[in-house]
Amino acid sequence: MLTRKQHELLMFIHERIKESGVSPSFDEMKEALDLASKSGIHRLITALEERGFLRRLPHRARALEVVKLPQQATAAAPPKGRAPFKPQLVENDGGMVAANDTRELPILGRIAAGTPIEAIQQERDRMPVPETLLGAGEHFVLEVQGDSMINAGILDGDFVVIRRTDSAVSGDIVVALVVQDGEATLKRLRKKGASIALEAANPAYETRIFGPDQVAVQGKLVGLIRRYH
Repeated sequence: MLTRKQHELLMFIHERIKESGVSPSFDEMKEALDLASKSGIHRLITALEERGFLRRLPHRARALEVVKLPQQATAAAPPKGRAPFKPQLVENDGGMVAANDTRELPILGRIAAGTPIEAIQQERDRMPVPETLLGAGEHFVLEVQGDSMINAGILDGDFVVIRRTDSAVSGDIVVALVVQDGEATLKRLRKKGASIALEAANPAYETRIFGPDQVAVQGKLVGLIRRYH
């Protein structure tokens, strides 16, 4: 039997993962439950772990997995017009895993998960990517540089699989080109009225606000590939 707060937190995490593919940050959980400090969130998560409802994912900062839901809980549908993002991690201890059904994608250089560094480069290599990560459309791969997205489970040195698109909805993790500087960055996009916010998943980085013509979306995150050395 869960307490009201435990139930509220579990369902908030469940719905956020369904919507965006990543667990919410501690700050987001604290705000959603109207708690005064993160210590209360830590206690609730520990209690949910002990009861078998949550599991912390290794090697991913603050990444949580919902193991089960209370019997009385019903899964809500994703917001209209938006499919839930379901990233898949492909990894082993020796390098990339090439499944039977793969597609060779170009690696177009590095993308900043930190301070924007540079626009997408020309193809520098190719990588086999499982078809299960992909769908319709054109895709490419970028190597992550920086730690601004660690609370979304995206680490320095990871490879992100991007579907090329020039549109996104609020909450998507996107490759965004800062037009004035010609620099690209990997951030969560938030639409705030006529403005666009590029939001990090690391409290050490500030959210940057731009006008609607100052940011060009170049693609949306659909998968993540990690090497262990």
